[in-house]
Formats: sequence, C-alpha cells, structure tokens
Amino acid sequence: MKSTVAPAQPFLIFTSSPRIEKMSYSVSNLRRQYQEAATSKEAGEKFYQLMSVYREQDAVVLAYKAAAEAIRARDASMFNKLTYVQNATKQFDEAVKLNANNAEIRFLRLSVESNLPSFLGLSQHVDEDRQFLLNTLLQHPKSGLDAESFGLVRSFMVDRGHVSEADAQKLAQL
Repeated sequence: MKSTVAPAQPFLIFTSSPRIEKMSYSVSNLRRQYQEAATSKEAGEKFYQLMSVYREQDAVVLAYKAAAEAIRARDASMFNKLTYVQNATKQFDEAVKLNANNAEIRFLRLSVESNLPSFLGLSQHVDEDRQFLLNTLLQHPKSGLDAESFGLVRSFMVDRGHVSEADAQKLAQL
C-alpha cells in the first residue's frame, strides 16, 4: 500500500515592521503616492487606504492624510463627498496647528482648497496659503524646501495661475 503525503502548504506570516511602516510614511514616498493618486482612481484608493490607518502626529504626514481624504471625496458618491472634504479640512487644520510654517503642509492645503467649489465655504485659506508659498519660494534656496518639493510647489503655483506673471518670471529664475 503506497502512502501519499500531501505536500506541505506554504504559509505567510504578516508582521508590521516599524522600518517598513516608516518607509511607507516617508515624505518622499507620500509625495510620489499623492501625485499618482491625483491622477488615478485606483492609486487614490490605495493612497487613502495607506493613510487611513496612520495614527501618529507628524504634521506633514497628517497633511498627506488630509489630502488622501480629499482625493477620496473626488471618487466618492455624492452622498459621501462632503463628509470626506470636511474630514480633510479638520485634518489640515490639525496639521497647520502643529506646524504652521511648513510649506509642504500649506501646499497640500492650497492644492485641495483651490479645487473645492466655492459654495462649500471650505476654501478660506487659499489667499493666505498662496501668499505664504510665494514668499517661501522667493527665498529659495533658503526656503527650507528641498529641490524636489521646491520644483513641485513652483510648478503648481505657476501652472495653476496662483502667481502673477511678474512673480512667475522671478520664480523661473530660481
């Protein structure tokens, strides 16, 4: 009588490595995922899922979490859109309260608020953030922005018409 033994079934062990988690929430990773999420519904959902489990209090990461909420609003049903936008607004307020002088936080808030319909009344920081970012950009390379974020913010400000033609020319020289 021939004995048959079933092959061993592989199994996976999932652990949450602090190193992997830190990599997931690194600013450069979040910046890349945010840009992808802004253009793709699938990437937006992935970005939202990553950010929805974030529970720490890093101001910049909280701003990306707020941005993920706003992107989720873009893709949500009409019934849920306002809830996600309101959540994003609260999280941006918290992030700015933690670090009001961080240009990346202000950029994220501006990029969201400047795209909201005005009738919602949730775009109250657009002018303030626009001026803050312009002043910050004009101080570059002493702006505190790394080269990647400087280029991203400058492109956004110029391409979306958030600066005058004269200021756009000044920024082009930096």
